[in-house]
Amino acid sequence: MARRTFFRRAAVTGVAVAVPSWLLSACASTEGSPGAATGALKATHGTGLCNLGIFLVKERNLAQADGATLEFVVTPTNADIVTLFGAGQVDVSLIPYTQFMTLRDAGAPVTIVAGGGIQGCVIVAQPGITTAADLRGKTLGTFQADTLEMLPYDYLKKAGLSFHDLSVRYFGTSPELAQAFISGSIDSMCHIEPYATQALKARPGAVKLSDGTDVYGPGYTDCVLAVRNELLTRNPKAVKALIKGLFVAQQQAEQDRPSAVQATVGTYFKTSLADALDASTKQPNVVDQRDKTRFMLDRAVGMKDLGYLKNLPDQQIFDWTLLEQVIQENQNLYHSLQRMSA
Repeated sequence: MARRTFFRRAAVTGVAVAVPSWLLSACASTEGSPGAATGALKATHGTGLCNLGIFLVKERNLAQADGATLEFVVTPTNADIVTLFGAGQVDVSLIPYTQFMTLRDAGAPVTIVAGGGIQGCVIVAQPGITTAADLRGKTLGTFQADTLEMLPYDYLKKAGLSFHDLSVRYFGTSPELAQAFISGSIDSMCHIEPYATQALKARPGAVKLSDGTDVYGPGYTDCVLAVRNELLTRNPKAVKALIKGLFVAQQQAEQDRPSAVQATVGTYFKTSLADALDASTKQPNVVDQRDKTRFMLDRAVGMKDLGYLKNLPDQQIFDWTLLEQVIQENQNLYHSLQRMSA
């Protein structure tokens, strides 16, 4: 609560939001990757449908045949997902690319090696709020340094507004944010699928202000697979196994989405099966996101404006080498996919 209180106060007063001290101290850790030598990978993950692929890898053991297994580390809040990864307590994380940038900028030895999901970020408002101008003086719920913060930032900027024109409240978990909106405690929120769909259905008259495509165009990225650099150096085979597993998961989700969602709802998605199935088409899994590199780097400008980054990142935050090797070695699998880089 102390962290969220600080960030809420900063947003209200118009002060630039800086990277918090708990994140900086986490990134200063020199602790080695726990799975660097074995292939038993500890991982953190988000809560949106962009994570469907990594959930299927875990539930269906899709990387095991190639020498990697996943162990998810439970995190109480979204901020803890970033902290554990930055501190080296886990090897890999499926994480919003914006949060990855804060880690990298703060000195964490981490690299993006593949994609997770595209689209699925949604700005939802209470009945009667139908335009960006209607948000003036209202409350917006979101998560700190997240793609779910960048979308409303860019949405408002496009309309000639900014976070100075409303009160931004930062939440700890996806269900907490969704329930705050459904109960009427906040005027609007930017949330991920399937929670945006859940809120729109549960709150009569709720309005979808943006699904991101009106701001960024179709196919914009949301989350990525990032790994500790030590793992890349000491056990690239395990990283390749995980990437291949994600490709298999994408194939399974594309070919039988109801089965894929049913295997993960309840355990990972705290919504009804009906809501998750409805939402699942709005945030597809895409592992090959090499064509999204420029998009992600361009969003860093807004992150720097908000005070999350001291320096703008460059191409060195990405290493698509192992992804490209997996594609080359699994041509039939790759070309069976509906979504890939152009």
